[in-house]
Amino acid sequence: MPQAHIDAFFQTLAQANPHPHTELEFASVFELLCAVLLSAQATDVSVNKATKRLFLVANTPQKMLALGLAGLENHIKTIGLYHAKARHLLQTCRILIDQHQGQVPRTREALQALPGVGRKTANVILNVAFDEPTMAVDTHIFRVANRTGLAIGKTPLDVELRLLQRTPANYLGNAHHWLILHGRYVCQARTPQCGRCAVANYCQTYLHQNK
Repeated sequence: MPQAHIDAFFQTLAQANPHPHTELEFASVFELLCAVLLSAQATDVSVNKATKRLFLVANTPQKMLALGLAGLENHIKTIGLYHAKARHLLQTCRILIDQHQGQVPRTREALQALPGVGRKTANVILNVAFDEPTMAVDTHIFRVANRTGLAIGKTPLDVELRLLQRTPANYLGNAHHWLILHGRYVCQARTPQCGRCAVANYCQTYLHQNK
């Protein structure tokens, strides 16, 4: 995608959704961390269903630990990979208490030191909770970036760095939300909805197919 079109691309997405936000439901930074950790290879809908019950009884690291492994697994067993996620979440709670006074840390290094927290999860926390201009590249962003030509890359890190380089600064704060939502509801993997895509005229794949 030519650099001259990128501003128009994001301006169009911004006009359609001026205040984008994550579809995960949370009431604190700790709840956000838990929800994002649980969302790996799972839908936001399934995570929200589980955390709605979980957070009523365990909305702090201390309360989460008090549930124990069996208790936590019982609350999240409808989510994929729940055995591993429960272990990681309890280990994370222990680290938060022992090393961070029960608070979620604000640096990428400290976040990625938490069990089950990779670069993408850390980027979500930094952006959503702490307003940092990060780019959390999931499967949706990876697909949209490559398909449109916005940021070509063979790995999520390649795409992330390219997006940070090419996205105008005034759009960086919300860009990853716009791209995720666009990939989830319009630029879908198997059946992209090009006929109702507001940014199709900037998409390199669409333009190539419709020469």
